[in-house]
Amino acid sequence: MGAHLLLTLTFLLLSCTSVFAFHVELSPEVISPGDPFVVKVTGIADEHVPTASLKKKTFPFSRYGDDGFVGIGAVDVTTKPGAYYLTVRVGTKKKNIKLTVERTVFKTQKLTLPKDKVSLSRKDTERVKRENRRLKKLFSKVTDRIWHGEFIMPLPNEISTDFGTQRIMNRKWKVVHKGLDIRGREGEEIKAANDGRVVLAEELFYGGNTVVLDHGQGVYTVYMHLSQFNIGIDDSVSKGDDIGLVGMTGRSTGPHLHFGVKVMSLNANPVSFTKLPL
Repeated sequence: MGAHLLLTLTFLLLSCTSVFAFHVELSPEVISPGDPFVVKVTGIADEHVPTASLKKKTFPFSRYGDDGFVGIGAVDVTTKPGAYYLTVRVGTKKKNIKLTVERTVFKTQKLTLPKDKVSLSRKDTERVKRENRRLKKLFSKVTDRIWHGEFIMPLPNEISTDFGTQRIMNRKWKVVHKGLDIRGREGEEIKAANDGRVVLAEELFYGGNTVVLDHGQGVYTVYMHLSQFNIGIDDSVSKGDDIGLVGMTGRSTGPHLHFGVKVMSLNANPVSFTKLPL
């Protein structure tokens, strides 16, 4: 009886130790508003899957290596500077990991656009609302991981408008630029940033011909103003595949690509995203 009890206590102790001993690696530890981050958790028994949350937003994990998991998170572009704590849970155990958001001064850009692209008619306003509702619903879906390795830029060209830029349109409308504008020639090929599935390929009011790729795990990439689609809805794509051509459809003053990244419905800085150690 005593030996049986000793074995039972030893088993429970080892089980608790294996859960408690998990290791969390956060990268980077210091970010700007709108930046993404990677969380890697190792030393976990097969029956345990970690969860992570920050500011009431939960980020999913997928398998990473033999005994680990990887998750991708982000903070909103409106996040105030300061120290925040990412809570990682494994079973009944948890660890709080410090994440610092540093003060960042974003650029300001003044634009003059056709009046009907800024002050919308009632019909266009309703259309934009419908499209925004569809996109919001689309980005809220979390599917199984498809992406593999680091994300790449879809065009190897100069960036004309940075993420987070404060845009003042026709001297009165102010919006925050939630992606990148990349210079391009009319008809230049646009590459998929990573493996994924086409969940939208159609003409939108602001974005013109727009492609959205679902990479799984709550990560989406967005490609706007295309002159041509080279893929269709539900198509599977691999990193670097040609998905369309540069154009100037939608609200655009010249040929370029608007490239955006969504992480659990948050707009993330695409440049920072391509630098994540995945």
